[in-house]
Amino acid sequence: MEHKKFQILGVNISAINLQSAGQILDQYIRSGQPHYVCVAPVSTVVSCQENEAYKNVVNGAAMVTPDGMPVVWLAKLLGQAEVSRTYGPDLMLKICEEGEGKGYRHYFFGADDATLHKLENTLRGKFSKINIVGSYAPPFRPLTEEENNDILKKIREVNPDLVWVGLGSPKQDFWMKENFQRLNVPVLLGVGAAFDFISGVKPQAPRLLQKSGLEWLFRLCCEPKRLWRRYFFGNTKFIFLIMKSLLTQGTVRKV
Repeated sequence: MEHKKFQILGVNISAINLQSAGQILDQYIRSGQPHYVCVAPVSTVVSCQENEAYKNVVNGAAMVTPDGMPVVWLAKLLGQAEVSRTYGPDLMLKICEEGEGKGYRHYFFGADDATLHKLENTLRGKFSKINIVGSYAPPFRPLTEEENNDILKKIREVNPDLVWVGLGSPKQDFWMKENFQRLNVPVLLGVGAAFDFISGVKPQAPRLLQKSGLEWLFRLCCEPKRLWRRYFFGNTKFIFLIMKSLLTQGTVRKV
């Protein structure tokens, strides 16, 4: 399903909201053709400036969701009034709910065994008719070719409609790009920390902080050692690049 996109610092982002994202994903599933979907918070846009290969992966996705509020605010500057935050955990819950009546077959790839167990229990508690056909927690090291081939075989055998990928960016995005054609699953969705948040393994920022664009501060307070570099350097670089772009060729544009 074709949809409008806009560009921030050379990164193509879909002009969507939760409702339209659900409609597009349904079209992908009905088509039976393989697609992969990325999420784009500020950290993804910044990482794409540092890694051209990563930018190519993100720009090659069928859909790239506006996952962070600064991304949404910039979209509004372009007059994309329909755009709202299409956050990985929210999108996952919405599709799991809608999928109950449509028979979607879900597979979860990422995190660890304990998190996957809690995630499946949480989703089954929320959506009694959800159809979870499998899950797999890969090792926290690069997969060998043999291991990856075995994983792809396991996923193909259960014939899912959607594979939710929770490896974290950019790892999950590269994995989807490299394997989506081989899997031939209608939709692969990289949703980052959604597994942790929905399962309750990690706390999620209150809605007020999410809407005000301060979720990063909440996450930084929860995991300072892991996230301080991402947010201190990443957010600073994003602001600098946006200001530079505004003064030169313009920050956002239609694709």
